[in-house]
Amino acid sequence: MCDREIRMLDRIWNGWRADYVIYGQGAQKASTESIFTQILKSGLSDEQAYIVHRGETMFALMNAFPYTSGHLLIVPFREVAELELLTQVETTELWATVTHGVQTIKAVYSPEALNVGINLGAAAGGSIAQHLHVHIVGRWTGDTNFMVATANTKILPEALDVSAAKIRAAWKTI
Repeated sequence: MCDREIRMLDRIWNGWRADYVIYGQGAQKASTESIFTQILKSGLSDEQAYIVHRGETMFALMNAFPYTSGHLLIVPFREVAELELLTQVETTELWATVTHGVQTIKAVYSPEALNVGINLGAAAGGSIAQHLHVHIVGRWTGDTNFMVATANTKILPEALDVSAAKIRAAWKTI
């Protein structure tokens, strides 16, 4: 590869990630509320906000910056940073919702494996450390490819609204 070709790889367009680059690496938007609280207060419909499920104390929504298609987040309605600050009711519903989310991702995408995880605090990798949330990520052999290594870019085969519609429909049947 010549220098010109290498430089071209640095310019792959991925404009939808601008908010992540600007706000997702420790910088704060003007609001002191988390993005999850802002979404809940926005007046957007669940379809517009990519919310796929609402429970009593928890909701599930699509990750706007997914690692793979179907990447879900399970989030308490109440903005809380630490697991031990959840009430017993919230704790019970959190893990029940995570379990249901896992079943839904398995039904919709048939992944070979799953990552289920939570980052507590910014140093742990939590880009929204003030509002805990659990990630559910379907995984497949080879789901990381040359784009990550050469361009720091992930390619998703499905649009976020399509993923949300599939998961929303399946959530109700499981």
